[in-house]
Amino acid sequence: MENSKILNIEKILLPIIIILFGVVLRLIPHPPNVAPIAAMALFGGAYLNKKYALVIPLIALFLSDIVIGFHSTMPFVYISFILIGLIGLKLQKRKSLQLILGITISSSVLFFIITNFGVWLSGGLYPQTLDGLIRCYYFALPFFRNTIIGDLIFVGLFFGSFELALRVSKRLFYGHLYKNR
Repeated sequence: MENSKILNIEKILLPIIIILFGVVLRLIPHPPNVAPIAAMALFGGAYLNKKYALVIPLIALFLSDIVIGFHSTMPFVYISFILIGLIGLKLQKRKSLQLILGITISSSVLFFIITNFGVWLSGGLYPQTLDGLIRCYYFALPFFRNTIIGDLIFVGLFFGSFELALRVSKRLFYGHLYKNR
């Protein structure tokens, strides 16, 4: 019985707490695009049961968007978020620093391409021409730099804190079980 409680904490409660922490981080003032959006999606995909891996981070994103507000390119944000979560599922079987780093940067690129295409497509800022699309991506480059910085920081924070908490809990709980034998 005690083992199943520990597994529930490790596999369900702790990842949800970290994702909710991401929501809080998203709600406090931060530089443009230095936000934990991709980290929440990647982390959920990597650590939550496949049944919840996309749903819980999506709910968390939606709840924070209720507070922050919605805009015309939200469908593109959510599409990229779902795709990043699906990429995160690839980390469930194998996690390494190099793989996580590569997937984090790939997720930043994916988010940049999809959301800025949405900015261009929704009209208003750039003409609906190839030149307008190129200008849209060009003028978004400073935000892309911030996206990469934020994604690297928050993915490192989420994955690192989870792995650290896992090691501590195994020492505390499992060590206690072995001492009592």
